Amino acid sequence: MHSEAVASRSADQRDSSRESRNGTPQLDAVSLAIIQQLQEDGRRPYAAIGKAVGLSEAAVRQRVQKLLDQGVMQIVAVTDPLTVGFRRQAMVGINVEGDVESIADALTDMSEVEYVVMTAGSFDILAEIVCEDDDHLLDVINKRIRSLPGVRSTESFVYLKLKKQTYMWGTR
Repeated sequence: MHSEAVASRSADQRDSSRESRNGTPQLDAVSLAIIQQLQEDGRRPYAAIGKAVGLSEAAVRQRVQKLLDQGVMQIVAVTDPLTVGFRRQAMVGINVEGDVESIADALTDMSEVEYVVMTAGSFDILAEIVCEDDDHLLDVINKRIRSLPGVRSTESFVYLKLKKQTYMWGTR
């Protein structure tokens, strides 16, 4: 009896996300199912998630905390920028001379920049910017981004209408 309880307990507490050779967590099917449950409803109770994935509420709470601590996921409220006063969004392609990483770091420090990715292709960096209006966008691009040492050129893609934005790709 004692060995069954220990085996059951260790099965619930086993490492649900071991690291792969490149240092990124490898997620098991249960952790992926928990993520999917939270993507459908970020406020879903741990007891309901546990019922759906076959774990206790405590085991779900422990796994969620581990996923958060490892940076595998975040639980956040996503707003529609238009409803909170940000009427202008744009993707800005940036070409750089020299160190791309330092420019990407400088962009991440700007509060208006929501997304930064270093790329291979026509641009060295793509940055998504969320601003109050066109004047604010112009100020960010002209006075803050273009003035960074090493920025060679920028090209702006102003959003006219957002048709789709989803965060459900995490468990496909």
